[in-house]
Amino acid sequence: MRFPEGGQGVLNFQNFIGYTVYPEPPNRFKTKMRFMKHLINFRLGVLLAAGFGVGILLIGASELLFEQQAHAQQKTAPKPSDGDDAQLDMQTLSGRLPDQAHAMADVGYHFANLWFAADKQNWPLANYCLGETRSHLRWAVRIHPVRKTKAGFEVDLNGILDAVDNSFLAEVGKAIENKDAASFKAAYRQTVEGCYACHKACEKPFIRLQVPNASSVSILNFDPNAKWPE
Repeated sequence: MRFPEGGQGVLNFQNFIGYTVYPEPPNRFKTKMRFMKHLINFRLGVLLAAGFGVGILLIGASELLFEQQAHAQQKTAPKPSDGDDAQLDMQTLSGRLPDQAHAMADVGYHFANLWFAADKQNWPLANYCLGETRSHLRWAVRIHPVRKTKAGFEVDLNGILDAVDNSFLAEVGKAIENKDAASFKAAYRQTVEGCYACHKACEKPFIRLQVPNASSVSILNFDPNAKWPE
């Protein structure tokens, strides 16, 4: 059968009932090109997927290798001992604490005020200054409990402080408790001599003490009968 004019490959079956109609044959060249295009795209997709998979495997392998090396280094690295940690902590603490001279300056401040408070018979203030003197002496000894002489001998400051505190300063405390000015002055002078003996034992005889003749602070009123401020 011939196709109608116009080259249409598909006939209207309502107009050609009873005839065998064949559609226009497909274009083999175009079909082949489409097939090749699909094949190329498929191969490209396979290559991309394979490359992506290989990349993931390489990344995972490198991370695993890095973790193994880090774990091995942790095993081989020497761990600091408890003694090293304690020594490091002590060095850090020593660098942050004030030195003994600073604490002793506070001792001198309170010990001098102790004299003027008792001289004015301000016994509550004298008792307070005595307590501060004792606590700051303990603080000073905790900072530096042992001193070495040039000859290499060790001076035990704890032992010296215990002797001074239990003898001379204890007598000062009794005089304050009894409100005995004469006994206080005698005990105070003995304490000065005991402290100076400690200075000489530490090879610092140039730090010579004396009974204070003037208060180092003007803001503190030692008069027990002062009315202002109320």
